[in-house]
Amino acid sequence: MSIGLLGKKLGMTHVYDDYGRRLAVTAVQAGPCTILGLREQKRDGYRAVQLGFEPVKEKALNKAQLGQFKKAGTGPFRYVREFRLSDGEWQAGQQLTVDLFKPYEIVDVTGISIGKGFQGGMKRWHWRGGSATHGSTSHRRPGSIGSTTTPGRVWRGHHLPGHMGADRVTVQNLRIARIDLEHHLLLIEGAIPGADRQLVIISKSRKHSGVVKQPQAFQAVIEDDENLSKTAKAASKKPKPAAPAAK
Repeated sequence: MSIGLLGKKLGMTHVYDDYGRRLAVTAVQAGPCTILGLREQKRDGYRAVQLGFEPVKEKALNKAQLGQFKKAGTGPFRYVREFRLSDGEWQAGQQLTVDLFKPYEIVDVTGISIGKGFQGGMKRWHWRGGSATHGSTSHRRPGSIGSTTTPGRVWRGHHLPGHMGADRVTVQNLRIARIDLEHHLLLIEGAIPGADRQLVIISKSRKHSGVVKQPQAFQAVIEDDENLSKTAKAASKKPKPAAPAAK
């Protein structure tokens, strides 16, 4: 896995790309992040780097946390996360910014989904519900969950009402629509997990590497438009036939 950035989700807005299409994007304040230290275990080949994000005052942390930053020789940070590495050379104290990514690069975004508390089965598992007519009184209830005498118990993992949300969620293969180096902003196409002002982790995509400037769905349309424009230009350069002489 390659290194990434820590950031805060700011909210959603829209931008226009080079082809005039309106894109819904999520604004993320990504970094600057400081490398606090490197971890390497030769026994199992584990290599990782620790990143700190969002400086805080010392009184906001306890002595154990402050000792970690003192050992690293950096100031205290509110968030500390670890990225496992497979390649690259990094040094403690090095600062990482949004220039780690490129425009239109594919990334994975990880966050904690919005907590919804205790919810019923229809909202939590999208049950269809019971009959609404013919005297039925079980509209939104789970109904019977027993399995008679075989096996005589409730199956493990049965979908029932319970706690919903507040889970670690990763959305893969999102595209960076725009990068603002001055304000440390990433505009990521689509929605990402979590509430506004919440911590998110942006890392390079595991499944797709590189830059995708144009979605595949629009590529054929753009090629057709370019071919039509070339044909129109070629037709405009042809000499016009001479007008017939007046009698």
